[in-house]
Amino acid sequence: MDANIAMILLADGLATAAVYLIIGLGLVLIFSVTRVIFVPFGSIAVFSALSLGAMEMGRLPAAINLVCLFVALALVMEFVRLWRQQALRQLPRALLFWGVLPLLPCAFAAWATGQQSELLRVVAAVLLVVPLGPLVERVALRPVARASVLALLIVALVLDLILSGLGLLWFGPEGLRTKAALDGSLALSANLTVSYQTLLTISVALVLALMFYVGFQRTRMGKVLHATASNPTGARLVGIRPAFTATIAHIVGALLAGIVGVLISPVATIYYDSGLILTLKAFVAAIIGGMASYPLTALGALLVGVSESFAAFWDSGLKDAIVFGLLIPILVIRSGISRHEESDEEEGA
Repeated sequence: MDANIAMILLADGLATAAVYLIIGLGLVLIFSVTRVIFVPFGSIAVFSALSLGAMEMGRLPAAINLVCLFVALALVMEFVRLWRQQALRQLPRALLFWGVLPLLPCAFAAWATGQQSELLRVVAAVLLVVPLGPLVERVALRPVARASVLALLIVALVLDLILSGLGLLWFGPEGLRTKAALDGSLALSANLTVSYQTLLTISVALVLALMFYVGFQRTRMGKVLHATASNPTGARLVGIRPAFTATIAHIVGALLAGIVGVLISPVATIYYDSGLILTLKAFVAAIIGGMASYPLTALGALLVGVSESFAAFWDSGLKDAIVFGLLIPILVIRSGISRHEESDEEEGA
């Protein structure tokens, strides 16, 4: 391997790391607020990519069917809840939040399908999957919100399988690749060129990471989410509702998933079941961050992305094994750190 090949692999690894960084941010956010390892994150990203591909071919995206299905389920569950609590006067509000608002992106996507603007289609594809986050949380996760982390993980895994099945039913088994948002490439040297799409992916990831930092430090909503993640009991005592923060976290997570979908679809063929592997690799990065630290998650995403790029060069058949093999030393190190902290606390007591 010469220096030129190494630089090409590094550039590719940075682009891959940028994707894992965005997914990792969403996983850490949702887990810190709700204790749910949101496995369907990748599936939502896939639905965004497939929706964009469908709109480019002049077809209505099947994600509209998904949103309508979960809207119907959420409305039924809300009606049953309000009826049991004898609070049917709140039904109009529930209809607005769980019925009308989620269908607005569907109407926008249906309109954008007939337009010639690629930017409109990209925006529509991203917004179309945003309602899936809170709807999935309301239908499948909120009823078991008090369960153990393991039980929540099992529910999330089953939910991802269901979404993959629905994706096969409505999107079909064919893979899609969308148009590049930016054509062309930038020559960094005589033997090294980087596509504008790669630079766009890296730039978007950096901007989102910066927005996360500023949002959590400077905005009221960021402080609410941070308070819920840091001390759920204390947050309840000061009037912060867990259901509200969970909904906000899933909205942000679904938005990030939609962005991931439109970023990766021009450079890779996306199938209905491509989401799980994306989530699992980003999960490795999130584990490096302890499912709590955004800076360490960014470092983990960089490690995973670059490792995958070089591993694919050395042996493409083992690249996934090499990436997931990173979990072993990481878990050993984190386990040792946890035991050391526990022993220090016991000595202090």
